[in-house]
Amino acid sequence: MHPEAENIEIKPCESKLTRRQLLQQASCVIAATTISPVLSSATEQAAPAVGKALAGSAATDKLSAYMSEAHGRALPGEVAEKAKEHILDTFAAMISGAELPPGQAALKFARSQAGGGVATVVASDVVCGPLEAAMANGMLAHSDETDDSHTLSHCHPGCGIVAAALAAGEQFGVSGAHFLHAVTLGYDVGTRVTMTLGGIPWEKQTHRSTHSIASTFGASAAAGCAAGLSARQMRWLLDYAAQQASGTLAWQRDSGHIEKSLVFAGFPARNGVSAALMIHLGGTGVDDIFTGADNFLLAQGSLGGPEGLIDHLGERYEVTRTNIKKWTVGSPIQAVLDAVEILQKRRPFEANQVRKVVVRLGASAAKTVNNREMPDINVQHLVALMLIDKTVSFRAAHDLARVNDPAVQRERAKVELVPDEEMERKLRREALVEITLDDGTRLSERVTAVRGTDENPMTREEVAAKARDLIAPVLGTATCAALISKVLAIENLRDIRELRPLLQRR
Repeated sequence: MHPEAENIEIKPCESKLTRRQLLQQASCVIAATTISPVLSSATEQAAPAVGKALAGSAATDKLSAYMSEAHGRALPGEVAEKAKEHILDTFAAMISGAELPPGQAALKFARSQAGGGVATVVASDVVCGPLEAAMANGMLAHSDETDDSHTLSHCHPGCGIVAAALAAGEQFGVSGAHFLHAVTLGYDVGTRVTMTLGGIPWEKQTHRSTHSIASTFGASAAAGCAAGLSARQMRWLLDYAAQQASGTLAWQRDSGHIEKSLVFAGFPARNGVSAALMIHLGGTGVDDIFTGADNFLLAQGSLGGPEGLIDHLGERYEVTRTNIKKWTVGSPIQAVLDAVEILQKRRPFEANQVRKVVVRLGASAAKTVNNREMPDINVQHLVALMLIDKTVSFRAAHDLARVNDPAVQRERAKVELVPDEEMERKLRREALVEITLDDGTRLSERVTAVRGTDENPMTREEVAAKARDLIAPVLGTATCAALISKVLAIENLRDIRELRPLLQRR
């Protein structure tokens, strides 16, 4: 709907109107405005159009308009480049995730739903419906700790957003450029929602999952962009996202990572696509879910108001503030491995020369990675691997046999983890590593700008190298090279479905 039409107020006549007169008046209003040429514009005509202007805040007005215009708005060059790198990184996470238990569960689910669909299930030969594909691909993308993360909103945006954008993009046959814009919009919207709620302090206070909520709003925005929804429809999309936004911190007790993959990405991606499809087919909803009675921010005990949803919107693109992990391990361990690598290069040493390693992390980060059952989020185990291998590959981080290797256990016993309250207050991925050698030499390195963050970004070649390490063992070297090339020039694709032969294995 044209923006001006959303603010039209119909004043009642002094005389009582008949039903026919009321409908005629409504028809005149509709005819006098310009309807956005989307496939589902009839939805807006069916919605209440008279009696009062749309209720809502200036924040929702601006956000919904921004969302509806995203697919046609040019992206700054550096933003487009970052978005392409994050898409590649997320595809790589999906493909490598197919080898792990959560990914295998996702593929089993997808195969049970296969047949007659339009959407690709990555790293398989399955094509199914967009809802099932979005859920399976989301799970694949967060099968482990390979995917990207956004610190201030406390979420992993790419796993849910890219999965939803791909499924909806295939449903509507969008171009590569349209897909790129949809993904970028998802990062802008999802992260702003949980930053508005209050990020980590809010999560601790409420025991709700920022990861699930940010991903649900981000996936919805990406799918809505792919569907070409209008500003009015984007309002309803936000409403549907709010109604589906859920999740508690109980996922932290999941040692198998399968529930976590569903909470972080599988369910949000599916929910985002379902919201966009329902509204595209005629669904309507509340015009402003962020203000008024029983609004989303009120219900969630938000620490901020709706103005946070549009903070620097269109000026600051959140995909540029999202971290790509250099190491395919849990986020709190990134700084630790960076520090050990720096020390190994500065003063080379062998594992058998090390007497003790002291690792300092923020208190909550230390709790997350302290001697966990899963090797890729166990800081003691990964430091031991780093001492022995001089690096930590994807294969090594997921090699369960090495957990019980006597050589690894010997190095692991040298590692002491110390929770640090000062680091906790900084709300950033920071680590201090101190290594004492047998000859008494003490080495120390504090990392505050982790490689892959916006403060210390990876280069395009580093991102591609990580992708090759993850993709080639699953799809082969030739397919891997072709996929990387296509994604890094994704704006040239006429139809996003052209990626299917490169994303699947047969």
